[in-house]
Amino acid sequence: MEEILEILEDNARISFDDLAKLTNKKVEEVERIVKQYEKKGIIVKYKTLINKERLKEERGVVALIEVNVTPQKDVGFDQVAERIYRFPEVKSCYLLSGTYDLLLVVEGKDIHTVASFVAEKLAPLSSVKGTVTHFMLKKYKEDGVVLVKDEKNKRLAITY
Repeated sequence: MEEILEILEDNARISFDDLAKLTNKKVEEVERIVKQYEKKGIIVKYKTLINKERLKEERGVVALIEVNVTPQKDVGFDQVAERIYRFPEVKSCYLLSGTYDLLLVVEGKDIHTVASFVAEKLAPLSSVKGTVTHFMLKKYKEDGVVLVKDEKNKRLAITY
């Protein structure tokens, strides 16, 4: 991957000045390259990674849902996936190889909200053959960033 993209992927807040210094390019050239990436849809969004475990307020729940679907004639999985990823509860949707066809990342205010989404919106779709839902209990690492504090082992050592 291009050096500018690698740097931006690691730190989207870096200034054009700093980016130019790191890549040995002129600031104007870096700006032009980044704008081209944005225009071509290579850079889609700048994102902040939030460790929701540390928020005091209610966080909601995240579920990973494996979905078996029947692909549609002449369009395969694309039309089915689009119908599913347009639901606002679906944060990510991936086509997979293996046992399941799609993997969804779904967020809801609580387990019941996610269960209702599956029962009332997802499962009734004619192309959906089956689902398996996994609720995320804890995130240790996301997008290459470790989210847990480096805590000392609080258990007492066993001695004989």
